[in-house]
Amino acid sequence: MIPDPHPHRPNVYAAAPLDRAAHRRKDPGWLEAALADSAARILPLWRGQNLVTGGTESPRAAFLPGAVAQSLAAAGVPPVFLGLYRDAPLFALDLSPEADPLALPELAGTEAAFFDLRVTGPLMEGGEAAVCAGARGLTWWNARHRFCGVCGAPAESAEGGHVRVCSNADCATHHFPRTDPAVIMLVHDGAGRCVLSRQEKWPPAMHSVLAGFVEPGESLEDAVAREVFEEVGLRVADVRYRSSQPWPFPASLMLGFTARAVDTAITVDGSELESAIWVSREEIRAMPAVPPPDAPFRLARPDSIAHRLIAEWAAGND
Repeated sequence: MIPDPHPHRPNVYAAAPLDRAAHRRKDPGWLEAALADSAARILPLWRGQNLVTGGTESPRAAFLPGAVAQSLAAAGVPPVFLGLYRDAPLFALDLSPEADPLALPELAGTEAAFFDLRVTGPLMEGGEAAVCAGARGLTWWNARHRFCGVCGAPAESAEGGHVRVCSNADCATHHFPRTDPAVIMLVHDGAGRCVLSRQEKWPPAMHSVLAGFVEPGESLEDAVAREVFEEVGLRVADVRYRSSQPWPFPASLMLGFTARAVDTAITVDGSELESAIWVSREEIRAMPAVPPPDAPFRLARPDSIAHRLIAEWAAGND
């Protein structure tokens, strides 16, 4: 059966052991000295992938010396300040413009490779996975906001990569990193059944809970009720918050809820979902923790808050 989750365990990618030191971001002199600190470390990224040692069997974050960032910064690759990790300055470095970053002299001999964090993150030590997720999210935002959304002029990195400022003096708009709030909810009937659904684009046989983005001017509870009705035609009550998970793929914050359906007739919205069914608590408890490759039914990936919501409910926590 799927594991009974520990009630105090943080979700994967959450609870980063990082002092963000936000008050230091506006001090260019301090940032320069921090990068030159012999204890400074960097996390390289390339086209949304994190540099990892140990492959996919025993992955660990590849922390490289700050001198690497200094060398590449001189070549026009600005580092992004993440904060203090184990009391030492930590930066992210986006090497996406490089065709083969591992061929750079600064990265020679690292015995590491770039991987999608969704592959290696669930297998990494929790704190390392969390700081890697933060690095991915912040570098992704910087790479995709190189121009001002107001006037179209180039936007320059500021405050250690946490702000981008329009270079047009007549505009000078400050742009800040964006996080898209999304509600994700396990809908149950209060009598031992929950709704699991699947999208056509998901891996074969995978089923998960319902989810959707929060709209402007909408509360989280209203978003839960709207999304559930839109996707499966159910009205809900007793909307209860459970936990949250940063999900920088590319820029979401997943806000987990449970909700009780007040009716049971599912009407699937074919534009978003392929199917949706009621599944009993006993059926979920009977599922193997590691399903075989040809399993006809499998749950959401174990690093996701969706999996946690299902596991908590299956353990009897409504």
